[in-house]
Amino acid sequence: MIVSVLAIVVLSVGPASAQTNTVSGAVRYVTDGDTLSLRGVDRPIRVWGLDAPERNERGASAATSTLQRLVAGQSLTCRVRDIDRYGRIVGQCFLPDGRDIAAQMIAAGVAREYCYFSGGYYGTCRGN
Repeated sequence: MIVSVLAIVVLSVGPASAQTNTVSGAVRYVTDGDTLSLRGVDRPIRVWGLDAPERNERGASAATSTLQRLVAGQSLTCRVRDIDRYGRIVGQCFLPDGRDIAAQMIAAGVAREYCYFSGGYYGTCRGN
């Protein structure tokens, strides 16, 4: 019976609470053009709504270096939107001045909007 109650409690704080939480911290390092780590946050953060080229694809190094320049020395605040299948936080991340990381990367032309997940939030998906 205790196990059943525990299971209900764990399930009830899953995605719903994840969507209302935020994490913040100084940027520790950039993994690639759409993933980074913050000091004090145990999991890597996959930037929500952003699709950057993978390491073996053309444009990957440009995306990674652009993200590095954008966030270097910054403290970010990320609204937790989900946890992906790799255990990463999927977060909509903002610079101290309020600029949205994904919007900046899309505007720089080094990544594109991940329309499947963003629902056209950044206005670059067909049909918007």
